[in-house]
Order: sequence, then C-alpha cells, then structure tokens
Amino acid sequence: MTTATVIDDRAHSPLIGRLLLAEWTKIRSVRSTFWSLLLLIVITFGFTALFIGLTVGQWNKMEAPQRAQVLADPAGTILGSGFQLSQLTICVLGVLVITSEYSTGMIRSTLLAVPTRLPMLAAKCGVFAALVFVVAEVIAFPSFFLGAAILHAKAAVSLGDPGVLRAIIGVGLYLAMLGLFSMAIGAIVRHSAGGITGVIGFVLVLAPLTQLLPGSFGDHVHAYMPSEAGHLIGQAHQGAKDLLTPWQGFGVFTLWTAVLLAIAAYLLKRRDA
Repeated sequence: MTTATVIDDRAHSPLIGRLLLAEWTKIRSVRSTFWSLLLLIVITFGFTALFIGLTVGQWNKMEAPQRAQVLADPAGTILGSGFQLSQLTICVLGVLVITSEYSTGMIRSTLLAVPTRLPMLAAKCGVFAALVFVVAEVIAFPSFFLGAAILHAKAAVSLGDPGVLRAIIGVGLYLAMLGLFSMAIGAIVRHSAGGITGVIGFVLVLAPLTQLLPGSFGDHVHAYMPSEAGHLIGQAHQGAKDLLTPWQGFGVFTLWTAVLLAIAAYLLKRRDA
C-alpha cells in the first residue's frame, strides 16, 4: 500500500464514512487492484468465447449427457465458462488487499488511526465487496450476451428466461463473497504467498479432492465446500446432481466466509500489528 489516510476522531463527519473513504483511497491507489480487475475482464471474455466456441464446434461429437447438461442450463454453461478461471484473480486480489498492508507496514498507520480496529476491517470488507460486485456485473452481462450469441444455434437462451437474470446477478454475489473469503484468509495468515496458496488450495485443490471420498459422505462433503456451494448461485437452474439449490449454496458459502471473518476479527483484536 502506498497511501496513508489518518482518521481524526475530532472531525465532524461520521467515522464510518471517513473509514469507507480511506479504504476506497487505499484500494484504488494500489496497482494490484487495477491489474487484477483487468485480468478478470480479459480472462472472462477470452474463455467465454473460447469454451463456448469449442462447445458449438464439437457439438455433434459430444456425448449425449454432455449435450443434455448444456441444454438444461445454457446460462450456467456460459457464465461458468468465463468465470471458472478468472475467479482466481479475485482470490489473489482479496488476499493482497489486506496482506499488502502488513508487508509494507501500512497497517500500523491504519490501526493507529482506528485503535478499535474492527470498524476498519468492516469498512475494508464493505468497500472491497462493493467494488468486486460492480465490476463483476459490468463483465457478466456482456459476457452472457457474447456466449449466448455463439451458442444460439445449438441452445438458445435469453435474459428473460427463468433464472437467467438471477444467475447473472449471482455471479457478482459469488465473486464479492469470494473476495471476502480470500480477504479473511489473508487477514488470518498475514502473508501474501501463504494466503494466496491457502485460497487457491481451497478453490482448485481441496474441493476437487473431496470428490474422491466414497459414497454419500463424499458427495455431501464436496457439495458443502465453500467454492463448490457458492458457485451454484451463478446457475440458472439446480443441476440434477446438485444437492443444494443456488440460494442454499450461496448461504453455505456465506456461512464459511462469516466464520473466517469472525476468526480474522478476533485475531486482529488480539495480535500486534
């Protein structure tokens, strides 16, 4: 972090408003924010066009169950194609939003300005989640229309179809929650490399590994993993093999995030800067 904003408790404006402004100033002044969001845009559009184009090109060679899966939820297929990998940029950014303050020593100035600490964490969470949600929605709508235009000949889908608008908005909700999830891990670990490794381990390694667990137990463990449950909100319809509805999945992800943020808040109060 390169910008320090000291909160003067004698000022007349409400504390929360000054905290939000301070956190917004810090987030937008850091290069990692710009580059991470730019990568989010490029990767999302690139992979949406690539994967949906490949789906259309290989349509006649696909197995019947694969075609049925696409036909059952074209919107979920389109949105998942673009955001499946680009979500990693939010994982990285969420960690860096908090750990970069520790690596630069900026956290000392922040906590000196806000001795109670928890309002600072709340303001950081609010600003970052709002930023990610807005950017994700700005990307999600054109990404959907791009994928729908490519997929139209095989599986027509429109914004007015049942569940589609909720799925597009759900992408923003999921990425915003993923950002908070990542930030919580970063606040707990307080080290950029360790935090990024932990988040990506949850998203790309641990969740797929739970599929190897046997029987119904394995199915339930996998379904309740944070990213596996959370991404369901980006589907227009509940899949045949999904144990949770989209909103139930998002609720599970929210609970995971709330627990981690509570741990982060406790450690922030207990530990030295």
